[in-house]
Formats: sequence, C-alpha cells, structure tokens
Amino acid sequence: MKVSVNWLRDYLDINLPVNELAEKISRTAVEIEGQYQPQGDMKNIVIARVLSVEPHPDSDHMVITQVDAGEDEPIQIVTGAPNVAAGQTVILAKHGSVVGDGQKIRKGKLRGVVSYGMLVALQEIGFDDKVAPKDFEEGIWVFNPEDAKDLIPGTDALEVLGMTDDVLETGITPNRADMLSMNGTAYEIAAILDETLTRPTFDLKETSEKTSDLISAEAPSALAPYYGLRIVKNVKIGDSPLWLQKRLWTMGIRPINNVVDVTNYMLLMYGQPLHAFDFDTLPSHDLHVRTAHVDEQIKTLDGVERTAGEEDLIIAAGEQGLMFAGVMGGESTEVTAQTTNIVLEAAVFEPKSIRHAARDQNLHSEASQRFERGVNVAETFKALDHAAALIAELAGGEITQGRVVAQQATYHAPVVSVKMTDINRVLGTSLTAITVAGFFKRLDFAFELSADEFTVTIPARRWDISIPADLIEEIARLYGYDNLPTTLPVGATTPGQLTPKQKLIRATRHDLEGLGLNQAISYVLTTPEKAAQFKLHHGEPIQLDYPMTQDRQQTRSSILTGLLDDVAYNVARNQNDVALYEQGRVFVSNGNKNHQPAEIEHVAGVITGAWQARSWQTPAESVDFFALKGIVEQLLANYAFEAPVRFEPTDRQPEMHPGQTANIFVGETRIGFIGQIHPLVAKAYKINQTFAFEMDLDLIATLARDLTHYEAITRFPSISRDLAILVGRQVSADDIKSAILEAGGKHLANIMLFDVYTGQNVAHDKKSLAYSLTFIDPEKTLVDDEINTAVERITKQLAKQFDAEIR
Repeated sequence: MKVSVNWLRDYLDINLPVNELAEKISRTAVEIEGQYQPQGDMKNIVIARVLSVEPHPDSDHMVITQVDAGEDEPIQIVTGAPNVAAGQTVILAKHGSVVGDGQKIRKGKLRGVVSYGMLVALQEIGFDDKVAPKDFEEGIWVFNPEDAKDLIPGTDALEVLGMTDDVLETGITPNRADMLSMNGTAYEIAAILDETLTRPTFDLKETSEKTSDLISAEAPSALAPYYGLRIVKNVKIGDSPLWLQKRLWTMGIRPINNVVDVTNYMLLMYGQPLHAFDFDTLPSHDLHVRTAHVDEQIKTLDGVERTAGEEDLIIAAGEQGLMFAGVMGGESTEVTAQTTNIVLEAAVFEPKSIRHAARDQNLHSEASQRFERGVNVAETFKALDHAAALIAELAGGEITQGRVVAQQATYHAPVVSVKMTDINRVLGTSLTAITVAGFFKRLDFAFELSADEFTVTIPARRWDISIPADLIEEIARLYGYDNLPTTLPVGATTPGQLTPKQKLIRATRHDLEGLGLNQAISYVLTTPEKAAQFKLHHGEPIQLDYPMTQDRQQTRSSILTGLLDDVAYNVARNQNDVALYEQGRVFVSNGNKNHQPAEIEHVAGVITGAWQARSWQTPAESVDFFALKGIVEQLLANYAFEAPVRFEPTDRQPEMHPGQTANIFVGETRIGFIGQIHPLVAKAYKINQTFAFEMDLDLIATLARDLTHYEAITRFPSISRDLAILVGRQVSADDIKSAILEAGGKHLANIMLFDVYTGQNVAHDKKSLAYSLTFIDPEKTLVDDEINTAVERITKQLAKQFDAEIR
C-alpha cells in the first residue's frame, strides 16, 4: 500500500527524516518496499494563468497563447491542446525545465512562431494513465476555478499537485491487514514513535426526512454480518477539490467525481470499502444481499458483461442483481453527471465469498483485497457516516435522518491474558511490568494488571491478535528485536545425515546430470486435461476449490506434462536440442475427501532434437528410442538392483507411441515406462519428435539393491570378440543377452549390441544383430583357446534356443 507522509502528518507530529521513519517501520511493523517523491528529477514547472488565445497563422489546430507565469512579462506558448482557453489556470513547463522521463523543454519555433515552453497534461509530468483524472487526449490539465483562485502564477506546480510529498510503499503481510488504511497505519506509527494520535473528525447534519421511509435493506448474517445504508439527496456531481484529488492520486487511485472520490477516500482512511448507487436508477428501493442465480448476468463498471458464479455474492434490488458485493459495482446504477440522489452502502461481507467472486471474475479490486483480509468492524458505520458528511460538504447534498441497518453483529472484543514471567521467559528479557504497561499504552490497548498478569482487551482494529503469543510479539516489536539478548542454543547436538530415500534421490539427480540431462522444475498444478495424462498410478487428480488461474486447476499425476511444456517453451524459441529431467512429487487421490492425497516421488526425463556428439570428431546425432534407453539403462545399473531389469513392449500407455514404448520392470515389479511421445500428443504440445521416461522413485526405494558391488581393477588385459547372428524379428535383444550371459562363462565381462540391420540380403522375417563381447580374467591373461571355447558355447546356445545363424 502507498502511504502519503503528508497525510500521516494530519495524525501525528512527525519530525524525523523520512528515511529514518521508513527504517523504523521496516524494523518494527512491515517491510518498506519503496520510498520516493513523485516529482522525481522534474524541475522548473510552474502554475500559469492563460491571458489570451490567438489562432496560429500557419496551423488549423495550433494556437498562440500568452500566459502569466509570475514574471514581469507574459510568456508566449504555442500549443495544440484542444481545451485551452483564456482565463484558465494551467501548468507550464518553462524553457529549461525537465518533465517526465527526463525530457528537457527548450524554446523553439512551431510553424514559424516561437514558443518558450509547453503547457502540459498530467501524463507529461509523470502521472500514470491509471491515476490521471482526465485522459491525455482531452488536452492540458486545467485547475477548477475554486482551486485556481488560491493559486499564484509562478508557484511550483509540483508542490501544488502534491508531487513533493514523500510516499512509502509498504508490503502488507496477511496478518497486518489493519495497515491497509491510513487510520491503522497511523496507529502503528504512533506506537512506534510513542506519539499521541489525532483522529479525523466530521460533522454529520441530517434533515428531518427519514432514510427508512425511502429505502429498505435485507442481509443474511452469514453473508453480511454488517450491512447499512444512508441516503444523500440533491447532490451536484462535479470534480473533487484539489486537496482530495491529490490524496487519491498520491495513493494510486484515479479521481472520478466528488461522490465516488469520497467513497475511495474513506476506503483509504478507514480501510472500509463503500459503494454509492444512483438512487433514481435503482429498479426498486429494497436492497438485499444474496448469492447469485444460475447464469445471472451483471454488467460491471468496467463495461464487461459477466456471468456470476453460484457462490458469488450479489447486491440486488428486487429481483435484479446490481453488482458483485465487495468486488465491483454495476453499470446500471453508476453515479454519473446526471445523478442527484445517492445511496451509500457500508458492509462487512463473508471473506470466503468475496475471495471466490474476485477469483471467479478475475476482479481483484482495492475493495476485495480488504474484505478478503478483514476490516475494522467497529468503524464500518462510522466510515458510512463520515462519507455522507463529506459528500454533503463537497457536493452540496442533504443527508436524510438515520441509517437503514439490515445487519449489525454484536462485537465482542477478545480478552487475552499474559503473565510477566511468560513474557520474559519467551523473550529472554528482564522487562518490568511498568515497561510492558507502557507498550500497551502506546498500542492503545486497554488492560488491567493483577499481580504479574496482564489482561488485555483487544480493539477491533487489531483482529490479528487472539492468543498470548500475539501479545508477546507486540511487546518484542516495540522493545526492538535488536535489543533482545542473543544466546547460543543449548542441548546435545547430533550429526545430520541423509535417509536412504534422500540418498537415492540425490544420486538419481547426479546420475542424470552426468548422463547429459539438465534439471527442470515445473509447476505442480496443471489443467484437468494434462492432469489425466501419462498416469502411472490409479486414482484421480485433486481439484482445487479456488484455483488461481484456469491453467492451474488440478494437481499433476505425472511429471512429464510439465517437462513437455518446458520442451515446447524451448522449441518456440528455436532451441530444438533439449535434454531435461525432473525429480518431484505427483499427487493421487484415494477417493476419500477426508484423507490427504498420496504424494509420490517420481523422476522423469525427455530428450528431443540432436544428441551430443561422442567426440569432437563426430557430429551430433538425432535422438531416438535407443539413445534414451541407454541413459535409463545406465541409471538403472547404478541402482544395482538384485533382481534383473527388463523392458517389455506395451501399447497401453495412450499418450505414448504404441510401437516405441516399453514398460520398465525390476523382477516382476513395474517401476515406470519409456518410449516416444505419441505424434498426436506431440502435435498438441507443439513439439517435435520427443522421447521420454518416467519412474516411481518411492517404489524403487523399496526394491532390494546390492550397494557393495565394488571390484578391484585387474592388472590383466581384456579381449574382445565380435559376434554377428541372424534371428527372427520377434526375438528380443534382452532374451539374446540373457542367453549369451548364461553360456559365456565367468570370464564374460561385458556385452554390447552395436548394430541392428534389416533390409537387403536379409530375409524379411529376420534381423541381423552384432554384439561385441568382452572377456577378462582378474587372475591371469586369457589365451585364444579359452576365448574360442566360450564363443563356441555361446553360438551353440543361440542356435539351439533361437535358431540363430552365425554370420
């Protein structure tokens, strides 16, 4: 929230430098995210009065003006502003001035006529379009006659506009929503500085006409525990005075008119959102709070026709819905220049409903922000009365007698007790009761002291305090965290270590990075369509009750969907060679809403494009199934399972290519799958041919592993032999490998399949496989006869088992 230091001075006598004030707030209350003056580096911008306006001889849209800028002679300004006229009080950027964005203004000729500066709009001196009262296209800024009569030409315009004010941007945490108002912020700073607080006052003058004779209201206590109305008649809609506009735009709110501006002013002052209806455009004069009807349509103040959700709160007149309660008003009862009678609404709405409507309609307003976090219920109707009094003052209205109150819950102030012994024990201090009592007085908390126990009555403005620990925190804040004594922890220390599961996860990440994949971290929440893809487990994804966006509605059932999004992101930016992995959790519902979903650790990887070259002498190769299979095989080898690992073809993974997908088994346990992403799925993700795997790490952690498989490096050389065989196409390479291992003997150390061939000179139902066999004996050097004997056993076994032909 933006905080005007000039406005704070209405409450407190602040004498210390602003940077010191910011430091104290940051150390004691909330973070200060920024500190600035809106004027920035601008200079030499003054108030001027237009003396005359003459047509430009060589332009049909420019005029030549003479302006009084407090100097001995008038200054000639050439401008194309459509709204300039004699007698106006305007803003002049003189020759040599600096305006927004550091632009320097120099005298120059416009169509042959010399101009000694520029008449400016607010946007040209740093005002954002969101806060400037008038659009830039409407022309230069012109002061209201009422404000202009007190302005002297030549006066610093930046000071007049409030741009020399110091502004603090506070980062409000959810528990300190009381500081979303100037009143709440002033209470906090008064406590920090130990200053006396002066609250704003107002004079409410009512007519004899009763409000209850003009309008009625109804609100269920569950939806709106506080709901009240006031009526102000015979108002004259116009621009607000400059002092009010300055306060609004300094705090980041755009001035609209003297009625709407007052409601926004009360929102900033009290933290209490208000709304103004045009009394005469109400379809009926009985307002009530209800939930929305099915498919109910409401056109909001931003001109958008919106469909209300069934849980959204609606303010209705008769049967017609007018606005989203606590979020945004409706266009049909908007206060316009033709409005003469207004209805002011003040309420406290049920926070959950406001949060739902704001997210459902994507309307996160200043009002909804405060209703979601909480408001000071003790001042809800005080803000209503203050607004009515100020509107009557600024718009010349008449306030009818009394409020119409549909709901006013009884407020029971929390009473919290805390003992001095507990305070000093928790904080490690030796504070006295007198010191602690002083802190409670600074906070303006009513209290009683009996023996060593304080009984504190918590005011409604501090709804974040409810237990003794909260009071101890308040004492610590005002005492100063820097003043708390520091001690070393006492107690036995134990060395930290990783659990077996943590070791497995860390080793998995190291192995995959060593194999050339880069780690990615994806969102856990995704769309319902993606949440149903690549599932390894039975069970449904978990639907969020209040998703932040349409793309983050459900928990993921697979890590692959996030990785494919990452691949698509890279491919869209011409990064076509991608190799990624991710380790994280998937979430599976057990079908019982009263139980937490299962959180299962998974690891997944994707590769696409070209794979890295084996050496600088060889070019990179396009990835294929076997490139990824090699990575997964090495990862599985590093796990050192006691049971054998095998890959079994499958066509039951609908998002994977049915001809290039296999389930991964350790013994008889399926731990995951590997294969090519189905071309239709790849097209939906807008990616090229991509290969992927996903495995269940929690399941892997339960499987037996041989973690002591180290062997001494032999001093004797190895001997390699190549073996090429012709077998039927249906024979799997895994079966052949098993047969070779069985027949190869104890000296067979490694088997590598280095070639698969089908085509010319090979029968259509056959395939040629070429293996490199490596033999080694750690005790001695092998001789040819021993190798030949082993190879002969292997060839006989293959011929017998698979009808293999040796090539």
